[in-house]
Amino acid sequence: MDDSYYYGEDGLRCEDVVLSEIAGSVGTPTYVYSYGALEKAYREIDEAFSGLDHMVCYAVKANSNLSVLHALASFGAGADIVSGGELYRAMKAGFDPKKVVFAGVGKTEDELVAGLGERILLFNVESASELEHLERFAARHGKRARVSLRVNPDVHPETHAHVSTGHGASKFGIPVEEALALAERVGEYRCVDLIGVHQHIGSQITKLAPYAESVEKSAQLVDELKHRGFDIKYFNIGGGLGIRYKDEEAPSPRELVDAIRPILEALGTGGTKILCEMGRYIAGNAGVLLTRVIYRKRSGGKNFLVADAGMNDLLRPSLYDAYHEVRPVQDGAAAVPADLVGPVCESGDYLARDRDLPDAAEGDLLALMSAGAYGFSMASNYNSRPRPAEVLVKGDRWAVVREREHLADLVKGELVPAFL
Repeated sequence: MDDSYYYGEDGLRCEDVVLSEIAGSVGTPTYVYSYGALEKAYREIDEAFSGLDHMVCYAVKANSNLSVLHALASFGAGADIVSGGELYRAMKAGFDPKKVVFAGVGKTEDELVAGLGERILLFNVESASELEHLERFAARHGKRARVSLRVNPDVHPETHAHVSTGHGASKFGIPVEEALALAERVGEYRCVDLIGVHQHIGSQITKLAPYAESVEKSAQLVDELKHRGFDIKYFNIGGGLGIRYKDEEAPSPRELVDAIRPILEALGTGGTKILCEMGRYIAGNAGVLLTRVIYRKRSGGKNFLVADAGMNDLLRPSLYDAYHEVRPVQDGAAAVPADLVGPVCESGDYLARDRDLPDAAEGDLLALMSAGAYGFSMASNYNSRPRPAEVLVKGDRWAVVREREHLADLVKGELVPAFL
């Protein structure tokens, strides 16, 4: 748990604000984010690269709330985006387009054209076909496209299969052995400039060896491209540094950078700037999800705490069998073996399963910790449930930064045709 969250005399706090005060005013379920925790994590990563020409790009997909993005932009971060919607958010939040990198295997024409229009720093190209499309659209609109080749170093990050992106069978990236041939083709294009190499092997990485191996492989490609005359100005080492949800021994940003510093320093002497894309490490421990117990139930020899938050609000436990620490907002509750489940009509709708949980009474508040990354950003309206509110805390001040959806929002844009 980040030290921005702690128990005081009046219960669990975020910075200098009592969480029960937020729940009483805004209701539940509600996501709460700590401005101080966001800044602390960003500064820790940025300082780890001290002595290297670098830029930390925040992975917008982790948490794309406009106020969170605005805070990161104010710290000096760049933005790693994977969709046109994220590009729109990044621009609304005040990111410098020259600090935006655009990844993703399936960028549409509209997305590529939007990136060209904003004159973003780099497109991380993931296939020969995408490169051809980018050349055609850039020529059509009188633009130049700056690109990195996203390579697949064929290194398994030893993390969950759903968030492993750098192994040979992944849909992401270009095999290293094919990247050189594709780079030579770029020389035939009039509107594309190859100035970078990009890699990203996965998320929630807790072991340094696979990361170091992938960086070493990709760096060899950078050297070879330079040898062939390409002006490689950027080497994007990806992101994915893990956080502690339960008992993981995740390396610190400094430990990560120190493990690959000799490689990065060698590239830096050749004028190559290092980029990284961190999302979870910045946002994960900065957020919690507040929920209220609405029923207690015993069935099949098990205890169930039924909360007003469900899998549509926080999907990670159902999707990844992920662990989030559950804390009572009012400290001192005894523990009871139970499942914390939501109201969604799915057997997979659980937030914590077969755990010793706070022995909460009906009406008690619980906080699911480390929920700032891939929490709200993966939320949905499944079962026609309005998505939760979001709150940002800074010191002793707090504000709603996304209003709770209303029932009318559920049918916004839906039409009943006249022939019905």
